[in-house]
Amino acid sequence: MKHILVPVDFSEHSAYALEAAAGIAKQQNADITILHMLGISEAVVAEDELLEYEEAKYFMGLAKKKFKTFLDKPYLKDITIHKIVQNYKVFSELNNVAKEQNIDLIVMGSHGSTGFNEIFIGSNTEKVVRTSDIPVLVIKDQNSNFSINNILFACSYSEDMIEAFKNVKLMAQKFSAKLKLVYINTPYQDFLSTPEAADRIAKFMSKAGDTRSKVEIYNDRSVENGILNFSKTEKFDLLALPTHGRKGVAHFLLGSIGEDIANHARLPVMTFKI
Repeated sequence: MKHILVPVDFSEHSAYALEAAAGIAKQQNADITILHMLGISEAVVAEDELLEYEEAKYFMGLAKKKFKTFLDKPYLKDITIHKIVQNYKVFSELNNVAKEQNIDLIVMGSHGSTGFNEIFIGSNTEKVVRTSDIPVLVIKDQNSNFSINNILFACSYSEDMIEAFKNVKLMAQKFSAKLKLVYINTPYQDFLSTPEAADRIAKFMSKAGDTRSKVEIYNDRSVENGILNFSKTEKFDLLALPTHGRKGVAHFLLGSIGEDIANHARLPVMTFKI
């Protein structure tokens, strides 16, 4: 991992994301690119190109001043920082920026438990998660000593999750981190007997080319409760989930499951596009 992208709005939560990104950058000897999106309104653009230029110039000046204070942090010492200020209007454009800059990971801040509508649905974070071909790490709380040593990965172990699983394994290898695998079995959502669950997992692992890793079967009343409860059984640094991108956050997370996990999990969450 050589290059991390951190979109910022100079808020408290984007500062949390930057601090976490700094911890990762030091572990991986990576650069950080910080992106501030101006988002000049379409009304201004349509009304007058000169007005758009003047507004963009004004807000770019403000952003540069804010960068000076925002980046004056001891945890950024010895890390190579790149700054981008652009008039991107939609967060789906981040995927293009990430590809142009050869980004390996996007790190974003989120309000966490302040309500799902403020985290994922219709939010900037959700737009990035849905459109990014690159792993997205969502940070909810400040963690001055953030490091990735113990990862929990949960999925349905259906064939379409194999690529996400391989990417999680690769991420764990990069960080020399322990990877814990869990399958959540519930009485209401795709219930499987123990032999059936074991058979599904065995077929998945065989197709994924990994017959040595163990997957723990955890029973709970719902997938979201199972993931949240299992995440408390050990000291995990990261919860990793697959995502179908534009089709929504994690195909196996049906209904309000994704909402509950994003809203209640205090762990950082990393998504891997299928």
